[in-house]
Amino acid sequence: MRSPNTTEHWKRNTIAMGLKRRVFVVGVGMTKFDKPGAKEGDYPDWGKEAGERALKDAGLSYGQIQQACCSYVYGDTTAGQRVVYGLGMTGIPVYNVNNACSSGSTALMMARQFVEGGLAECALALGFEKMERGSLSNKYDDRVNPMEKHVAAMFEVMEPESSPLAPQMFGNAGREHMKRYGTTADQFAKVAYKNHKHSVNNPYAQFQRHYTIDEIKASRMIHDPLTKLQCSPTSDGAAAVILASEPFVKKHGLESKAVEILAQEMVTDTPSTFESNSVMNIVGYDMSKMAADKVYKCSGVKPDDIDVVELHDCFSTNELITYEALGLCAPGEGGKMVDRGDNTYGGKYVVNPSGGLESKGHPLGATGLAQCSELTWQLRGEAGKRQVSEAKLALQHNIGLGGAAVVTLYKLGFPTKLHNPSAVSGDVFECAPLFAEMANILKKGGAVIVKKIRGTYSFKVKNSTGKELVWFVNCKTGSGFIEVGSDKKADCTISVSDKDLVDLLSGKLDGQKAFMQGKLKITGNIMLATKLKELQLVAPNSKL
Repeated sequence: MRSPNTTEHWKRNTIAMGLKRRVFVVGVGMTKFDKPGAKEGDYPDWGKEAGERALKDAGLSYGQIQQACCSYVYGDTTAGQRVVYGLGMTGIPVYNVNNACSSGSTALMMARQFVEGGLAECALALGFEKMERGSLSNKYDDRVNPMEKHVAAMFEVMEPESSPLAPQMFGNAGREHMKRYGTTADQFAKVAYKNHKHSVNNPYAQFQRHYTIDEIKASRMIHDPLTKLQCSPTSDGAAAVILASEPFVKKHGLESKAVEILAQEMVTDTPSTFESNSVMNIVGYDMSKMAADKVYKCSGVKPDDIDVVELHDCFSTNELITYEALGLCAPGEGGKMVDRGDNTYGGKYVVNPSGGLESKGHPLGATGLAQCSELTWQLRGEAGKRQVSEAKLALQHNIGLGGAAVVTLYKLGFPTKLHNPSAVSGDVFECAPLFAEMANILKKGGAVIVKKIRGTYSFKVKNSTGKELVWFVNCKTGSGFIEVGSDKKADCTISVSDKDLVDLLSGKLDGQKAFMQGKLKITGNIMLATKLKELQLVAPNSKL
């Protein structure tokens, strides 16, 4: 037995370690998600593919992994071992995780806790699923269903219908929102329209087709207001995430890959799930809100600070309801947020740039880890055509009925170590931070600026080595946005050298003189150039 002094010393060290150990995502990987039966191979093959991609992304070997958490919902015991043995057989602990649709995020949380608590320096979370076609169904008829109380609570406030249970529950939550706040079926359809549109640029997505609103509304009704194209499909696939401690990251030179988990919370059902007579709570509104509130309190981050979100859009109704649970808008304002376009590129947030569960697919055990992968790519600037401009803070939401909601907040761990996404062939542009500042200004007050400017700009900038890079600045729609490397046509095109642009924005160079001297070339709507002052750039003496 420890002496009192030894015990207290041990407790103090453990608490200090738990508070101070930072945890980073250093490697991510996933397979393409496919409809059940269409994917070559079996779940061990898919898990191995995802795991190998994550290891390659991190530049690590499987022998460096010290703990593995494997998530899946449908499958026999120790399927996790069967998957990771394809990566190596090193004798490490392997934990099999089943927590409904939030299984992937639960595995991620377990792996994070191992690293945060000092039980491992490097851990793997790997999720996979091999599913059957059609709606989810009960597998065991000889025992109590874990969802028994949830279903009974719903049928106390809603009449049973013949539609499948999952869309019935989330569809009824949508009906409740419509009755309470006046939300329309068209607003739910717009959510699906946005997600399908986003998925066109995601090579991992099960669906990569841009459906029209009319096509979405005209697809087969599953449970009013949910049509088929507003429901996530069953899917096969896998995803993997590697987590590491700060000492491990620095020892192996992984700073340029490291994305920090700033905060993460899991909340399970509370009495309000069953006692509030609310189907929205039955499907997890209160759980999601509580988890998000804890994340914001722990991190000091506010919802307005978030740039990009991957949330659990198992059905379009749930995405809209979750906007409110996560604080992205006020209760009852989800429909208006959709109508403003504040859930997509050019709006206040970009939600589900991957296409979400509705388009990317929903292999239950892999979903949460695929969300983490997408947000990691976004923060690194590696998302290609899906890239959210200047994304610095990312929020993830994953929920499973029965129930568990997991909310996770991410940011770059070592921003100065990241390869400059505004560089071409290794050539750095000095004006890049100034455009980042413009993006922050638009994020904070873009709607007001857009009303004053009503135009778009294309900055064609050449650096000292003669490399050219284009910044597209939209001050015409929504809250405005900035894209790097864009080929979009602008109302006003400004051609200038990197150095001269920095001098213009810092007040060292007069815009009119620069124009007369040929240092500044303007084509298109020249009058728009005079409105750039509305952006209130970094330097108070800017003369652009």
